Amino acid sequence: MYAPHAPEDVTAGWLTSVLAQQGFDAPVARFTARNIGTGQVGQNVRFALQYKKGAEERAPKSLVGKFASADPTSRATGIAQHNYVKEVHFYRTLRPLVEIRTPTVLHVDLDEATGLFCLIMEDLHPAEQGDQIRGCGLEEAQLALTEAARLHGPTWNLAALEKDTVINPPDRDASQLRAIWSMVYDGFVERYRARLEERHLALLVRFTERLEAYNQPPNAQFALTHGDFRLDNMLFGGPYPLAVVDWQTPTLGHPLSDVAYFLGAGLLPEVRRAHESDLLRAYHEAVCAYGISGYDFSTCFDDYRRYSFSGLVMAVIASMIVGQTDRGDDMFMAMASRHAEQALDLDAEALLV
Repeated sequence: MYAPHAPEDVTAGWLTSVLAQQGFDAPVARFTARNIGTGQVGQNVRFALQYKKGAEERAPKSLVGKFASADPTSRATGIAQHNYVKEVHFYRTLRPLVEIRTPTVLHVDLDEATGLFCLIMEDLHPAEQGDQIRGCGLEEAQLALTEAARLHGPTWNLAALEKDTVINPPDRDASQLRAIWSMVYDGFVERYRARLEERHLALLVRFTERLEAYNQPPNAQFALTHGDFRLDNMLFGGPYPLAVVDWQTPTLGHPLSDVAYFLGAGLLPEVRRAHESDLLRAYHEAVCAYGISGYDFSTCFDDYRRYSFSGLVMAVIASMIVGQTDRGDDMFMAMASRHAEQALDLDAEALLV
């Protein structure tokens, strides 16, 4: 079957065949395509469909396609980091293992030769994308951590995941973080120095000295993690209260890395300080309901403190390996400053020993 790997290659005939595979008798007469979202590495397009006379009424009025970024730098990063391979793998293999709400995917394809991909999924309109820069309120944070538990709980210490070479590659090397950090850190500081508080820059200097300690897991807990669990990758309202998208960075990791990453930048510091303990306790109770034992709340909270640095790591590295945009700069600065505040508030440095 013909499989387009760019929005401009999509045809009415191909969309008809995708719908037919899902049981719809709905020949597409024409369609319009419009970019949506603010992805850095992927490109999301809404296809508004017009059908030929006689098409069944239950056929969707629109679909969303996801493709590799149109920006050459971001696309090259997506290919080199296997982001597109991972997203396809998630929907093909990992999605059945978890209970987290995601869009229903109608078609998934990967071109092994080029590394490019295509996803066609249900349109969740009128759901609204979260805004990493603006942040969210308590209700949205509660929804997000409920979904985090539905991702982590079913896969907590699931031995089969250790054999999955896409999310747990055999050549995974802890020293790679230091190598990447060394390549991008000076450029990050040079580009953003004027936008960061001195005490946040000082924290970055101290954290750089303890990078190896941070890179060692605090304990043996692991689960399937999203890897970029933040507001911009969440759709609120529409068919579901919350659906999580952008599965380009799933990995076998410590589950609290997702939680700390979300709360650190998703909530403004004053909101996080007021509610993080209660939010974390609710998350802990939710994952323990999956039968997890031997992981008490005190350990969970310390792991949360430790992974407050996860957003700093993402801000430093990701900002320097994707195409630069004004909104991207604002987003990475929000991440860096809020996670620095989180780490300082929680005395997370004390755990990097």
